[in-house]
Amino acid sequence: MAEPETVRAEPDGPAHTAPPTADAQPAARAQHAADAQQTAQAQRPAAPHAEQFASQERILGLVWGYMSSDIVDVAVRLGIPEQLADGAHTAGDVAAAAGTDPVATLRFLRAFAVLGLAEETQDGRFALTPAGRRLRPDVPDSLHAFVRQGSGVFRRAWARLEHSVRTGEPGFDEEFGTDFFHHLAGQPELAETFASSMREATRTLSTALAEVYDFSAHGRVVDVGGADGTLLTTVLGAHPGVHGVVFDSPAGGRDAPATVRKAGLAGRCRVETGDFFDAVPPGGDLYVLKSILHDWSDERSARILRSCRAAVPEHGRLLVVEVLLPERATPDAHPLAFLSDLYVLVNMGGRERSARDLDALLTATGFRTTRVASPPALAPFSLVEAVPVPDA
Repeated sequence: MAEPETVRAEPDGPAHTAPPTADAQPAARAQHAADAQQTAQAQRPAAPHAEQFASQERILGLVWGYMSSDIVDVAVRLGIPEQLADGAHTAGDVAAAAGTDPVATLRFLRAFAVLGLAEETQDGRFALTPAGRRLRPDVPDSLHAFVRQGSGVFRRAWARLEHSVRTGEPGFDEEFGTDFFHHLAGQPELAETFASSMREATRTLSTALAEVYDFSAHGRVVDVGGADGTLLTTVLGAHPGVHGVVFDSPAGGRDAPATVRKAGLAGRCRVETGDFFDAVPPGGDLYVLKSILHDWSDERSARILRSCRAAVPEHGRLLVVEVLLPERATPDAHPLAFLSDLYVLVNMGGRERSARDLDALLTATGFRTTRVASPPALAPFSLVEAVPVPDA
């Protein structure tokens, strides 16, 4: 049988190159080895370099994270969202209104835009995105006050993160010489900004909560730590047959009467003040704790829950609305819960809890968990419902 014909390279380039035969010249063998090595390198994915670059970009993004938060803070302080409220404007327009340098303002607005808060048009104008719109103080879903309170005392306290990690104690106390709530009581302007930020953060959640949870099954709802009443008035507005009580400290509940009157709910809702570490109003069918327990240590949270247990009747319910920590920090876990966990440690000495952690706390204070739900409409919040254990 004849040997198969070897297809060799033509000067203009081959379609296929056969391996050199045994009597090929050394130069040919060397060329073939070089060609094979080049082919292997071309076929090898560039993953190591790509992965290295991606990890570098990731680390630099984290290290420079303060730049993003400062850009948002400065934009709010300069009033840029308000200046862009009526449509697109040039950097020169914004600079003239804000009293800033035009060239530096252009550079700033482009950084603001790449954060997803504005868009630069073809003609060099800037317009707010839906996210950027929420930085305006005059829109229903505003987060303007939330940004303002987050960049002041909390930023100073955050600089004490290492202290909190080393000691397990709040960095806020180390920075200011007192705990957050006592500091708040002595700072009226800060207290107003904080109250506004909590109102902003609660407004959207309240609407969703009123839709996904059946409050109509309970005649009277007591919102423990209900602040200005935003949550409860939203719930009562959606459930006309329900009555309610907003309960908070005298300072915390200062604006609640006005909220109740504005909602036209004075006939179905009253405001009571006191200390939830000592007692909460009796007579409710459902007691709600929304973003309250995460502000406090297990010991102090247990005191709040015992106050609720003393007030809730045998047929009553407790509804805890919190961000629940996953049991592990898996790659697909949302970072918000873990960042919030450090935030409340540094500022209040509190903690976010997993469903298991919260169940243990409820069990220790005379409750039995009956349901844990995480409706998509409430993300990242979850609902934990519990009933009183008889004679506990």
